[in-house]
Amino acid sequence: MQTILIAFAVFVGVAALVGGLAMFFRGGEDNSVESRLDVLTGSGPVGGKKKGPSAISLLASPLNDTPALLERLFARVLNLRVFLEQAGTTIPPSRFLMVAGALAGGGAVVCLVAQLPYYFAPIVFIVLGMLPFAWLTFKRKRRLAAFAKQLPEAMELISRALRAGHSLASGISLVADEMSEPIGKEFARCYEEQNFGIPLDEALEELTERVPNLDLRFFATAVILQRQTGGDLAEILDKIGYLVRERFKIWGQIQSLTGEGRLSGIVLLALPPVLFITMFKLNPDYVMMLFNDPLGHKMLAVAAFLQIVGALVIKKIVNIKV
Repeated sequence: MQTILIAFAVFVGVAALVGGLAMFFRGGEDNSVESRLDVLTGSGPVGGKKKGPSAISLLASPLNDTPALLERLFARVLNLRVFLEQAGTTIPPSRFLMVAGALAGGGAVVCLVAQLPYYFAPIVFIVLGMLPFAWLTFKRKRRLAAFAKQLPEAMELISRALRAGHSLASGISLVADEMSEPIGKEFARCYEEQNFGIPLDEALEELTERVPNLDLRFFATAVILQRQTGGDLAEILDKIGYLVRERFKIWGQIQSLTGEGRLSGIVLLALPPVLFITMFKLNPDYVMMLFNDPLGHKMLAVAAFLQIVGALVIKKIVNIKV
């Protein structure tokens, strides 16, 4: 059994390495170049009847940026390209999947070569394979949170620019020049898209798709409605910015009130693993009964299930949406 697992782990690791090298050295396709030339000359989607995010993405992406086979297969589960873009990383999706596969396969091979118990190999395989996704999720969440904190100031900056007599595009350019990453980069891309001939409404729609933020959606909707029906856009932006600031103030109060519950949850969830490690150091034979006895396997499974349920319940209690 152990020989089969070693052979399978080696096969997965070598296949991931070879596939990653092949995707890394593979050149671009001529179809992307032709499609982009069609768009720029007016015979493509932007010049014809079809307009939307696909055409905008074609203009904004590099010429050799074509999805690899591994990325197309993984896209059925998660749109990794959008996820990486929202996290603000420049890593290609194929290379990211190659790193995740190499970590998972390498960890499993190390466990089997070190002659650890056979049940450690799949655990290490899953944990190391999910580490890049956990890092990406953390980076994406932090970037979106930073964008949300900068958004009220950006709205007020655009509002002041409108009151000073500037156009909306000039206000967006002012945000791109005066504010830092991530909001400055996203608004700069929006401004450059409308400079290349894409309607401002579509550029704002593309911005809301790149950054899944509800307040940004309010901003884009307000701008689109104002351009169609008229009205005082500066006053609307001031009110949206005020509401966003008040929401952050309430959220801060909720965080302070639920701090005790979150700390209690961390202690309760960390207590069983810490106690297990302590008992393993003091009396290994006593703890190994959980792994050697069939009843111990059932107890470990139930304990892990209850840990997950407890974490979900505590998160549901302390996570109050504003």
